[in-house]
Amino acid sequence: MEDAVKVFKALSNEVRLKIIQLLSERSLCVNALVSKTGMSQPAISQHLSVLENAGLVIGVKKGYWVHYELVTERLQECANLVLELISREVKDDV
Repeated sequence: MEDAVKVFKALSNEVRLKIIQLLSERSLCVNALVSKTGMSQPAISQHLSVLENAGLVIGVKKGYWVHYELVTERLQECANLVLELISREVKDDV
């Protein structure tokens, strides 16, 4: 449950949600994320750090650059938790 709390806290920020959305399309380096969000490099790096600590993204070294990729398994775990909670609510209503 503690891991899910980290994920939900990480996702509670609009910029981090935007980063997740961008990474769901393909892996990107920090500079590409800076370009797509209009934010500074240090700000993007801080947001990536939060997402990495929550296990939502992973950095993969490609040449001189680190490309960040989405860890879809982690998102799926949290989605399953939400679905489980919803299904319990539905059962309680019946």
